[in-house]
Amino acid sequence: MKKLTLFILMLSGFGLNAQTLNDYFKTAAANNPGLQAKYKDFEIALQKVAQVNTLPDPTLSFGYLLSPMNGQRAELSLMQMFPWFGTLKAQGDAATLMADAKYQTFLDASNQLYYQVAASYYPLYELNLLKKVEQDNAEILESYKNIANVKFKNGVGSMVDVLRVDIMLKDSRTNLQILINKEHALLAAFNKIQNRNVQEKVIIADSLWIDDLPVSYRKDSLLINHPLLKEIDAKKEASEYSELAARKQGLPKIGIGLQYMIMDQNSAMSVSDDAKGVFMPMASLTIPIFRSKFKAAVKEAQLMQENYSLQKEELVNTLKSGYEMIWFEISQQRELMMLYDQQVVEAQQSLRLLFSAYGNSGKEFEEVLRMQQELLKYEKMKASAMANYHIAVAKLEYITSKSR
Repeated sequence: MKKLTLFILMLSGFGLNAQTLNDYFKTAAANNPGLQAKYKDFEIALQKVAQVNTLPDPTLSFGYLLSPMNGQRAELSLMQMFPWFGTLKAQGDAATLMADAKYQTFLDASNQLYYQVAASYYPLYELNLLKKVEQDNAEILESYKNIANVKFKNGVGSMVDVLRVDIMLKDSRTNLQILINKEHALLAAFNKIQNRNVQEKVIIADSLWIDDLPVSYRKDSLLINHPLLKEIDAKKEASEYSELAARKQGLPKIGIGLQYMIMDQNSAMSVSDDAKGVFMPMASLTIPIFRSKFKAAVKEAQLMQENYSLQKEELVNTLKSGYEMIWFEISQQRELMMLYDQQVVEAQQSLRLLFSAYGNSGKEFEEVLRMQQELLKYEKMKASAMANYHIAVAKLEYITSKSR
């Protein structure tokens, strides 16, 4: 488990928008059972290495003659079989590479986990902004209602204005309650990724910033550092060693042993009174006559190599197209945020002018309310664009397998 702990500590170098998000990622990496299961797969694969590059057990046999023949009473033999030269190494290399492939799967799972944490965190940030915007809107509408009431009582306003703002105020309070209810579901989903209690408190950053990303942001690492590509490469190389091992398994196996014959002391074969046994070196050779299983194993390894080549080609295409789509999403959200910033400023200016005119004449209160709702709409859309931007950047970090 030391390697996993080291990996988790290494992840603390991720430069995220909020320190709290980085802390949550480390918590998820330490506690997430799915990620831990991926690491166990790697540890299991490591155990295969010792299983395949070890010699087979030697054979020990013993025989006792109930009716001695030629003075021989019993015999004891020990035989060790050796596969053809290089067979064990090829099998061990193949198992080692398959273990490395499992580790790359673990790395990809950790990258996916980071993305999942970010994709669950930023909606909470968006929700906090939407709640604040809706609360501010309710307070403004409450003040409008009071002003409309005063003007109606003074005879310079209409009761319709009071009713209009009252309807909008109820809508605002209902929307705020819906956001509060939604927060419970988002918090539960976020805490489940951390493998924590669903009621656990989550600290969300007050503000985020937009990075100035170049057009080719990390595109250079797209096809170099991705763990899934490295996993396929490791599997393909492992299949090459499996092919080599299959070819060598089709060659003769050599056996070397020693036989000890226990002689009768009274036998004429005894060369002296002290001679009680005879040692005899032995050698054996297996002749692989039935070749079909070896040919099938070689063909299987070759087909696997072709399979992995096709898988890699498909993954490369997916990553390239995914990069372009994600980059479009990032660019789109940046442009939308710039637009909404301008729209908010202009809506605020228009609202001030309309409210000033209403204060003087008591007329066109409907336009004041309409512009207030326009301002509310742009503020909400800006919050959503901010969250979508950071989720898209987190996805870009995943497919390029680089920390920010």
